[in-house]
Amino acid sequence: MPINIAIDGPSGAGKSSLAKKIAKELGYIYVDTGAMYRSIALFVIRQGVSCKDAKSVVSCLSDIELSISYIDGNQRVILNGEDVSDYIRTNEISMGASDVSAIPEVREFLLETQRQLAREKSVVMDGRDIATVILPNADVKIFLTANDRCRAERRYAELVQKGMDVTLEGIYQDMVNRDKNDSTRKVAPAVCAEDAVVLDNTGFDEEQTLAAALDIIRKAL
Repeated sequence: MPINIAIDGPSGAGKSSLAKKIAKELGYIYVDTGAMYRSIALFVIRQGVSCKDAKSVVSCLSDIELSISYIDGNQRVILNGEDVSDYIRTNEISMGASDVSAIPEVREFLLETQRQLAREKSVVMDGRDIATVILPNADVKIFLTANDRCRAERRYAELVQKGMDVTLEGIYQDMVNRDKNDSTRKVAPAVCAEDAVVLDNTGFDEEQTLAAALDIIRKAL
């Protein structure tokens, strides 16, 4: 019987890094749902459409074919036959993903793909509403968070390492705006599930975060 682990939390908390490490440690499949929303945002932006224009975004869905593949255990997102995994990590795409994820039709478009993966395999899935909407019956639910400044510094370091021209203050403001968008949207707001374990990793490094998460998982299972 597949085991499902759901990891939610705000941007910059380190959800993806943690989920990847847990999946590797336990031999599960890692599923980055945020990458799916980012891919839709990328397609929409490439069409010259505003991610805030719900009607136009929905009209784009019929032209989108999205699939997930795994190379050496790493998730790759395939958009209409193109691997876009390396094009979806900019600030523009992050904000676009936040906007399109508030559109009910977009969430419905991706929901079955996400749930099908969880039915077939033991997965570690991270995002904003995994434990509340996508996998409400997940075996383990973790809400990963950290204070705003810590999260902004982590995201800044990540983007600088990739050679992107960004500022810490710009990252911080974008993060605050995205948190507000995600937590106040009418459809599947990004909130902590009532039965999730909150893990605040402010000041933790990745190995400390992993150790704390694995302790939560072992106790739950």
